[in-house]
Amino acid sequence: MTGTVSALPGRNQQTEARALAERVVSHVGAVVLGKEHEIRLALTCLLAGGHLLIEDVPGVGKTLLARTVASALGLSFRRIQFTSDLLPADVLGMAVFEQQHSRFRFHPGPVFAQLVLADEINRASPRTQSALLEAMEEHQVTVDGSSHPLPEPFFVIATQNPVSQVGTFQLPESQLDRFLMRIGIGYPDPTLERQLLRGEDRRQMAATLPPSIGTEELAMLQRAAHGLHLADPLLDYVQALVRFTRHSPDIALGLSTRGARDLVHAARCWAMIHGHAGVHPEDVKAVFPSVVGHRLKGLPGSDDVVRLVLESVAAP
Repeated sequence: MTGTVSALPGRNQQTEARALAERVVSHVGAVVLGKEHEIRLALTCLLAGGHLLIEDVPGVGKTLLARTVASALGLSFRRIQFTSDLLPADVLGMAVFEQQHSRFRFHPGPVFAQLVLADEINRASPRTQSALLEAMEEHQVTVDGSSHPLPEPFFVIATQNPVSQVGTFQLPESQLDRFLMRIGIGYPDPTLERQLLRGEDRRQMAATLPPSIGTEELAMLQRAAHGLHLADPLLDYVQALVRFTRHSPDIALGLSTRGARDLVHAARCWAMIHGHAGVHPEDVKAVFPSVVGHRLKGLPGSDDVVRLVLESVAAP
C-alpha cells in the first residue's frame, strides 16, 4: 500500500526501534515459551499507552506474562489479588490521621507502580473494580478531594477468569472500554508443555530476569511508534470498519470513538515493532481482534462479529 502513510523520521531510528522491540520480545519469550504473538500484542498495548486485559482459564501463564514484561522493561511492579472482600482503599490507598502532626497523610496503595497486575479482577465487586477507572484513564488517584499522580509509564495488566466460573462478576461495558486490548494465552503445545514440566521454575526466572532495555529506550520506542503518521486512505479504512460496527444489523453495540482511536494507536505500534516503513491494512487487521473483540456486542445468534467486520469491509 505505497503512499498511504509517511514513514518514520529517519531509517536509522526505525531500525533501532525494531531492534529494541525484538530484544524485549526475545527476553520475555525466553521465560514465557511459545507465546510470541501474545508477547508482541502486550508490547504493542504498552507502547500505545493503553491497558491490557488477559482472559483465560487459571494456570496458563497470565500472571507470568505480566511479571516477565515488568522485569524485561525494568518497571516497578505490584500485584493486587482481587477478591470479593477487597475494598477500593486496598487498591488506591487512604488518608491516615497522624496524631503527632495533627494532620492527615496519604498512604499510597499498590496501584502506585509502573506496571500493576490486577489479578482475577472479575472476582472483586463492581465497586472495587471501578476504583481503577480514574487511574487507568487519568493516570492519577483522587482520595478525599486530593489528586495524586501515578508513576510513568503506567500500565495495568488485568487478568480475569471466564465469567462462567463460580465467584466472578462480569465487567461492565464502560470498564471493558478502558482496556485497549483483550487477549488470551491458551494452553501450550505438548512439546513446550513437556519442556515446562522438566525445566526450572518460570516464576523464579521472571523475578530474576534482568531488564532488556531502560526507561529512556522505552520512551524512544513510544516516540518512534507515535511518529508513524497515517494518511487518508488508511484512515478511511479504519473509519469504514468503525462505521460497519455501528450500522450492522448483527451488532448490538458498535465501536466507540475511544475504540477507534485505540485501533489507530495499536496499528502504529504493531507496524513499528515489526519494522514496517509505514502502517498497512495488515497491521490494522493484526490488532483488530484484540482491540475491538471485547467492545463489540453481537445480537443473540450472530456469528463471530470480529470476523464478520473484517470480511465485510474491503481494505485499500
